[in-house]
Amino acid sequence: MKRQLVFAVLLGGASLAGAPVWAGQAPAAASAPDIAVSHHDRVYAAEQFSNTVSVTDPADNRLLGVIRLGDPSPTNFSPLYKGQLLVHGMGFSPDHRTIAVVSIGSNSVTFIDTATNSVKHTTYVGRSPHEALFTPDGKEVWVTVRGENYVSVLDGTSYEEKTRITVPNGPGMQIFSPDGKYGYVCSSFNPETDVVSVADHMIVGKVVQASPFCPNIAASPDGSQVWFTLKDTGKTQVFDARPPFTLLKTLDTGPITNHVNLVRNAHGQFAYVTVGGLNEVQVFRTDDFAKVATIRVGRLPHGIWPSGDGSRVYVGLENDDQLTAIDTITNRVIANIPIGQAPQAVTYVPDAVPSTGMTGNEAMSVMEGTMSSQTAGLQPLGLAGQAAHFTMIPIGAAGPAGGQAPTSVSLFDQGLSQVLQASATGLDPRAPYVLALATRPDGSGGLEPLASFTTNPAGSAIVNALGPIRQAVQGEAAELRRYLVIAPGTMTAFGKPVQVQAP
Repeated sequence: MKRQLVFAVLLGGASLAGAPVWAGQAPAAASAPDIAVSHHDRVYAAEQFSNTVSVTDPADNRLLGVIRLGDPSPTNFSPLYKGQLLVHGMGFSPDHRTIAVVSIGSNSVTFIDTATNSVKHTTYVGRSPHEALFTPDGKEVWVTVRGENYVSVLDGTSYEEKTRITVPNGPGMQIFSPDGKYGYVCSSFNPETDVVSVADHMIVGKVVQASPFCPNIAASPDGSQVWFTLKDTGKTQVFDARPPFTLLKTLDTGPITNHVNLVRNAHGQFAYVTVGGLNEVQVFRTDDFAKVATIRVGRLPHGIWPSGDGSRVYVGLENDDQLTAIDTITNRVIANIPIGQAPQAVTYVPDAVPSTGMTGNEAMSVMEGTMSSQTAGLQPLGLAGQAAHFTMIPIGAAGPAGGQAPTSVSLFDQGLSQVLQASATGLDPRAPYVLALATRPDGSGGLEPLASFTTNPAGSAIVNALGPIRQAVQGEAAELRRYLVIAPGTMTAFGKPVQVQAP
């Protein structure tokens, strides 16, 4: 049996004997061959607060280590800091040999060799880039510069900027049609998705978004549809991938709708949507748009990507510091892997570590997960794996309604301080609130505001703060301990709390 497995690996990613083949997974075309899950594959997650990229072997769902692109706070506050900041977006080259990692705080795209986990090049672009993806022919890398009004087009070999495509302010993400003809660019600040001709970089179509904030977009392998999410209103929309780019469907998916990706398997073609405010992944057919499954996962699911054969999808849990593996035939969680802090984008790269040139013994070592080169260039998780997690519930509630906490809170360790991130839901839409510390568990007594925020139309928000907060909310001395609450109002004028830290 082992020899059969090795033989399959030496064929360069061919399907294992007896393994099902569905043909073509996003972002490739339906005509592309599937690549069975093996020790040559890698799952990468971009981790925003530890400034790392975690590297997981999906064959045994084991974290191999992290690529450290930067340091935690407060080191990265220094004017002499040279590392990357807020590691966030991710794409990979058509030959599966390079990942492109966007850091929104340092305005950079870092190109990493998948075989060695080493940085090949770093390109600096405009303000707050969000995503970088290679065109299907690998000749260009398009980077959405969300803090400005253009897509930066880099040369696919030199990684230097060659031109810019002007679009409405705040381009959120781009994806390409599998045939490489079109690039679809959704917006985070304007209710408009633009369709761009890859050949000449001209806008050839527009699609009206139901609301401005689109963080993610995906194209179906069969070239028929484009799906995009709307984080502000909790919707997912679908339009025809071909002219005249007609809107086909608008789905209500829930607060903090994050990412979407497409999967082909023995049952058909499906869209998987991560919904952060509900801590679930929703699954829809692409023919009649019927919801066929709701998969409960951990706190604040964000990025999602299918395996090379469509048998699994991997989901980054932003407020749980984990990578979740889901079997797409049963739609059940099959593994949870600890990774770095606040994973954002996730990519699954089949055959990322090639078998070409390996001897039979070397291939066997890779299959058994013992080859030392698997961890070349990687570091242990260390501080990047340290965080504390809380939930918040409405005042007067005995516990989360239906077992589902409306608000999750993570405190990501940065040494003596922590980055706090709350995924606030269950609040009034478009209303001002403060996240604060209370002196009593029920929220009564004096309040010390930490951060102010305004909810989106879905009554949700992502809230951040920085400081020694864990020491306050986990303090052993009763007279010094504080409790997290959410109250309506502003930093200077607020009312009684409406949500409190759960016991």
